[in-house]
Amino acid sequence: MSAGSIATAAYTVASLLFILSLAGLSKHTSAKHGWTYGVAGMAIALAATIGLTVHDSPVRGTAVAFLVIAVLAGAAIGLWRARVVRMTGMPELIALLHSFVGLAAVLVGWASYLEVEQNGSGEAGGFTGSLLRIHHAEVFIGVFIGAVTFTGSIVANLKLSARIKSSPLMLPGKNMLNVGALVLFAVLTVVFVGHPSLWAIVTVTVLALALGWHLVVSIGGGDMPVVVSMLNSYSGWAAAASGFLLDNDLLIVTGALVGSSGAYLSYLMCTAMNRSFLSVISGGFGLEAPGGGEKEYGEHRETSVGETASMLADASTVVITPGYGMAVAQAQYPVAELVRTLRERGVDVRFAVHPVAGRLPGHMNVLLAEAKVPYDIVLEMDEINDDLATTDVVLVIGANDTVNPAAADDPTSPIAGMPVLRVWEAAHVVVFKRSMATGYAGVQNPLFFRDNTQMLFGDARTQVEHILHALASAGTTARTGREAELDPVP
Repeated sequence: MSAGSIATAAYTVASLLFILSLAGLSKHTSAKHGWTYGVAGMAIALAATIGLTVHDSPVRGTAVAFLVIAVLAGAAIGLWRARVVRMTGMPELIALLHSFVGLAAVLVGWASYLEVEQNGSGEAGGFTGSLLRIHHAEVFIGVFIGAVTFTGSIVANLKLSARIKSSPLMLPGKNMLNVGALVLFAVLTVVFVGHPSLWAIVTVTVLALALGWHLVVSIGGGDMPVVVSMLNSYSGWAAAASGFLLDNDLLIVTGALVGSSGAYLSYLMCTAMNRSFLSVISGGFGLEAPGGGEKEYGEHRETSVGETASMLADASTVVITPGYGMAVAQAQYPVAELVRTLRERGVDVRFAVHPVAGRLPGHMNVLLAEAKVPYDIVLEMDEINDDLATTDVVLVIGANDTVNPAAADDPTSPIAGMPVLRVWEAAHVVVFKRSMATGYAGVQNPLFFRDNTQMLFGDARTQVEHILHALASAGTTARTGREAELDPVP
């Protein structure tokens, strides 16, 4: 059996493992198996690629040296980042990884152009007639998608890491700029397919880099979870384009899997936010409300650790709504301990997780799983929203925009129509926040001023730990009182 046949068989097995990985990662209970399938598939794919490259290379020593250097450098950087990154830093890290995929697609496209069109006039690369024109289109489209992914991901990384403002950049006629760039790309593609030239591929590279920057810089912070998912999809299609140029079936299959799953996830998230994909890439949250103006909501009410602990001790049902603030404070561990304590007291405790809670799809679910919170009490918005009206206490820990009643009550709000967790319907709401600042979308939350809402300011982790201590002290006091009644002093 030839080396090419062995590699093809290995790629087929790896593709199947990647599909099984996606299926496994779709559920909590099978996520570990899904991860195992993915790692195994990647190991097989890497081994097959190395073997095929070494076998087909006319200068094997040089090929092996480059492979070893690249693999060791990538593995060292990857292991280092995996060890030092915090869960709060995962969104920006993923955005950065997407940029690498985009840059790789651009480099592959340019290399293919230089090899085939410049040095071989097509025939040297085995391309003639219509196949040559198809190759021209693959190069041009691959470079465009990769460049858009590259700069868009860089901007997303900068926004998520707070290195630049999360508010959208509103250039005059920004939608026309985007449409104009797409029209120009279509014209350049037709020109390049018929008459490939250096100026055309340079122009489309610069155009795509600018478009990727403008697309993401003009999107507000509230839509960033969708942006990360969107860029994930772009990186998949960029990888698929590279697969066509490199004649690598695995890259085509894997890129299509990532691209289609990312696109579907973006659709689901837009549905959860009652938004269209086009509205997201046209600007997103953070835009000025149409005629809403500044509103006065009155004064907020503050509470204390002791009052919150007493409220929880007297409650029969408690719902915890986590957000990005919980991730920043690393409060998932004391929150998990609070859940165990309350459940031991007979309190029905559940979690309400919004589809776009945090800054990454599934961010809150991973944090809670990391803290060993039982899967069966972590519920999605649609599963628990109707139960909030009969809930005694809701703890909003670090969430803001996903519990904003303005989405349902105020048609002039920038987030009007977005499905949110209706926590205000509960008997009592306690909001854990550091200050009265607005959320990532930059929209004021009238929940904070409602009669049944109280604010508990401070670091979420510290405050939850104090609540645990207060509950433990109250339990000790109660037990001591009962013992005194049973064994009175003569």
